[in-house]
Amino acid sequence: MHGWIILDKPHGLGSTQAVGAVKRALREAGAGKAKVGHGGTLDPLATGVLPVAIGEATKLAGRMLDSDKIYDFTLAFGAQTDTLDLEGAVIADSDVRPTLAEVEAILPRFTGAIEQAPPAYSAIKVDGQRAYDLARAGQDVEMKLRAVTVQALTPVRFELAGNGGPEFPTGSNRTEQGSEIPLSSVTLTAHVSKGTYIRSLARDIALALGTVGHVTMLRRVKAGPFTLDPAISLDNLRDAARERAIAQLMLPLTAGLDDIPALSVTPQEAQALRQGRTLVGKPCTQGLLLATEGETPVALVEASGPEIRVVRGFNL
Repeated sequence: MHGWIILDKPHGLGSTQAVGAVKRALREAGAGKAKVGHGGTLDPLATGVLPVAIGEATKLAGRMLDSDKIYDFTLAFGAQTDTLDLEGAVIADSDVRPTLAEVEAILPRFTGAIEQAPPAYSAIKVDGQRAYDLARAGQDVEMKLRAVTVQALTPVRFELAGNGGPEFPTGSNRTEQGSEIPLSSVTLTAHVSKGTYIRSLARDIALALGTVGHVTMLRRVKAGPFTLDPAISLDNLRDAARERAIAQLMLPLTAGLDDIPALSVTPQEAQALRQGRTLVGKPCTQGLLLATEGETPVALVEASGPEIRVVRGFNL
């Protein structure tokens, strides 16, 4: 088995636990021991798209880690927690509640190339130790600023302060009211580069609005080329395992390479690439390409001038 299972990761489950669930399902389905890895960590609080690579697709997991992501998240105003989400203890509060107009006015400040300090409760290593281990031990953790890119940041829903009722979409007839009345929360869609911490983004937006806040909902709706459309629940995965039908849920290895142009190679050229040799004198598009022999992926290659060199070979 070589390909992708796109999980709709449930709340409360870590990414490593989700990978473990896929491994168990593969064993139950009779697939034996297969290489399995994920393409981008999701916090236990978060739900949504978790690409799980199987077999030779694990060689592409790094590309998923480097890819852009899109998240929906809800920022609740008035309290900041030590974890910057629902799971932490409140460490600061404020009576200030921004209006929708104020939120919309501040968002351009957080769009484009920005710097942010990751949360202390994160897996980043500080002096050789995980930051969250130091934070849980009560130590003050100084997180260095890192450069990230926020390509788009758009409000999609909001809840009026003191309303206690449902959220309203920004295109509703309550939008004008939300522009003038303080909000208790706002839900935004963020298109971000790798390494962006949504919890930090939410913290900084709230502080820029003269208040504090934390994330109460976080859902990844896209990771690289993968969306929620092919995503399956763990229950569906277990059912498929019992029915020996996991292969029907898998996307092909090439699904993670939809943005890479294909390069057709002959059997002789394919054999050379599998041996790690460089092809010379084959005219083609420059840059990163997917070499294929018929329908079979052979290797990710880099074409530079007259030379084609192997970046990542596939044993298929």
